Amino acid sequence: MALLLARIGGFRFLRYALASGGALVVDIVCFTALLALEIPGMLAATIGYAAGILVHWFLSSRQVFTGTVAPAGRARMWQKSLFAVSALVGLGITAAIVGLGANVGIDPHVAKSVAIAASFFATWMIRSRIVFIRRTARNAVAG
Repeated sequence: MALLLARIGGFRFLRYALASGGALVVDIVCFTALLALEIPGMLAATIGYAAGILVHWFLSSRQVFTGTVAPAGRARMWQKSLFAVSALVGLGITAAIVGLGANVGIDPHVAKSVAIAASFFATWMIRSRIVFIRRTARNAVAG
């Protein structure tokens, strides 16, 4: 297990998993609370997901990828944009898996569980290899 953890990023990966868990909790709590207020499901899901993404950015940039957050200004805005795109990739993966599951008769909760895992690993790869890479003078974003 330690070898696997070291190979995939060690404690950074563990911190990312914890940040993802925190963001998922915020998403689900917001979603559930909004449903209780009789907000339509699609709107409640969208707001919950957006709240989770904001929490994930906050935790990722301050606790997970601390040495690779872009400086304030255009570079940081670009990094936030890439982070948002990675979130949309995760959302697309989730929608595709849950939709496919529905088409073949898989319980939505089971499909959602599979989707959460697939989305988690996809966004980890995007964020750790594209969004939060150490920038050098050669590959820095103009700004």
